[in-house]
Amino acid sequence: MNATPDKNSFVIEIEQEVLGTLLMGTDFRRVSTILEPFHFLEPVHGEIFAAISTAHERMNSTKPAVVIKLIPQAIQDQYQAAVGENLITYLARLAVSAVLGGAAFENTAKRVVDQWAKAQIAKEAAMLAEAAGDPSSSPVELIKTFGMVSDDILAHVRRGPRRKSQLSLKDAADNAFAAAKEAQERGSGLTGLTWGLRDVNSKTGGIHKRDLTLIGGRPSMGKTTVGLSTCLKVASAGHGVGFISLEMDADKLAARAVTDIAFNWDIRVPYQNVITGRATMEELDQLQAASKRFEDLPFLIDEQSGLSITDIRIKLETMMQKMEQAGNPLEMLMIDHLGLIRASNRYSGNRTNEIAEMTSALKSMAREYGIAVVLLSQLNRGLETQADKRPQLSSLRDSGAIEQDADTIIFLYREAYYLEREKSDDPSKRAEIAAKLVDCQNVLEFAIAKQRNGPVTSIDLFVDVASSAVRDLERLH
Repeated sequence: MNATPDKNSFVIEIEQEVLGTLLMGTDFRRVSTILEPFHFLEPVHGEIFAAISTAHERMNSTKPAVVIKLIPQAIQDQYQAAVGENLITYLARLAVSAVLGGAAFENTAKRVVDQWAKAQIAKEAAMLAEAAGDPSSSPVELIKTFGMVSDDILAHVRRGPRRKSQLSLKDAADNAFAAAKEAQERGSGLTGLTWGLRDVNSKTGGIHKRDLTLIGGRPSMGKTTVGLSTCLKVASAGHGVGFISLEMDADKLAARAVTDIAFNWDIRVPYQNVITGRATMEELDQLQAASKRFEDLPFLIDEQSGLSITDIRIKLETMMQKMEQAGNPLEMLMIDHLGLIRASNRYSGNRTNEIAEMTSALKSMAREYGIAVVLLSQLNRGLETQADKRPQLSSLRDSGAIEQDADTIIFLYREAYYLEREKSDDPSKRAEIAAKLVDCQNVLEFAIAKQRNGPVTSIDLFVDVASSAVRDLERLH
């Protein structure tokens, strides 16, 4: 998998620094999740690193005298023939010549991967240019192949420890108590980010960082409404929020957001009227006044279709950088929606494995960056054939991996949607439907179908679909 080093860009001293630091006895675990033997462009360095890895695993030592015994004799002979010195002499020289030491160790290891990545990119680009010169080649296939390779390279560049992963039980308990005390001091009792909904907060403790939360529903059940309204509530509480929309334009999302905010002022304007230009000038003036609430909200929207998981990671890092610079660290990412994320080429049409790869990556992203990731998802069409159309875990589309990877799964259901479409020739039946519709017109069932640290239950919320507003039910009765 190694690429031939480019003499103009390859700095051999970077690889030597990493190997020398390890041979001095620095903890191998600090780079074990960053580096692989093939990341070293100098072939003998890859052999040395592989031997260091084995020495650490078997003997918990990375000293030169231990490592040399694990390097095949053929490799040692080849090195001596090419350079004119014993390999053990080279190892000893590496160990005494390391200058940066342990403090910058991880950064130096990442520079090794960066060098490898640039060499790989150059190699693949040259192959792409050659293939593009073939009149019979397909541009679609060329792009797909290069995209798959690029995703793999980028995955190596971005991997690595971002957070301490090993804690004593006491340290972990102290963290849990600190979070609980902080929640009490805030007066919210929440250890997570607020849903802005009293009953939901009570049953969940909030939206938890480092968790993947999935909100699923059939079309018109209110996924985007709940997702966007939640983002507004979290941002209004002072937490940085990012919203990646793979389906809806930012201006349409903004129209929904402003009608949601205006709802609190008893201004009831359907967001569709804003989008289609049917809102009156008076209504637009009222909405514009309400939209001033957006000025200081730590809330970023990114609208782009066809994003891959790698693209989403890049978007997230850009958002995090902007929010950090603005003084509001990003704490929650909302993605709308799972079915529109572009799959990698790794599983090529096997939808079950494609979805599993996506949800696993999003869960890893939440843990890696220490943020809450909330994922909206369409549910299986087969739900429409059931007598009771309330979703179950079996309604999750394409893969059981969603149920496995998500820490919390929430299903949305609006009985009013189905009642409005129910037909009957029987007058008494029509009257019964009309009566039911009055009772549930603005009711949204928020069903917690899975929760690692809380109850499985259903909560009735108030929803005004036209205004894209979701509120506690009791508050509005």
